Amino acid sequence: MPLQIVINIIIAVMWMFLSESYAFSTFFVGYLLGIGLLFILQRFIPDSFYMKRVWKFIKLILLFIRELVLSNLDIVKLVYKPKLDIQPGIFALPIDLKSNFEITLLANLITLTPGTLSIAVSEDHTKIYIHAMDIPDVEQSINDIKETFEKAIMEVTR
Repeated sequence: MPLQIVINIIIAVMWMFLSESYAFSTFFVGYLLGIGLLFILQRFIPDSFYMKRVWKFIKLILLFIRELVLSNLDIVKLVYKPKLDIQPGIFALPIDLKSNFEITLLANLITLTPGTLSIAVSEDHTKIYIHAMDIPDVEQSINDIKETFEKAIMEVTR
């Protein structure tokens, strides 16, 4: 992927020289042309097309924003209830992520989402311990995190 980005920037700079215009708009057009060329020639480049990973990264950001908004709404509903009937607790989330970067990213996304907090990672890096403000069903909470954040992180990093 880094090789493709460098090639794309070189194509954009070459386009600027050929156009004899050194404005950002010319660089941007060259960059778009580079993306097109890399897409057409992707079978000759050893790694997969890097814009696929960029698109998956954008999807991860949008997923986080959606989860952030939904969890904020859930917290507001809990705060404004006349009777506080929550079930706080700590549960262990088994993870399939391998690298420290993936585990750290998942823990941070969980912590940044209101109502949940990553407490610790197990010594063997197979579980993250999470405190949640309201856990009516632990298995459902585990499945929600695994199907959203963990799945999206694996798509971006692998």
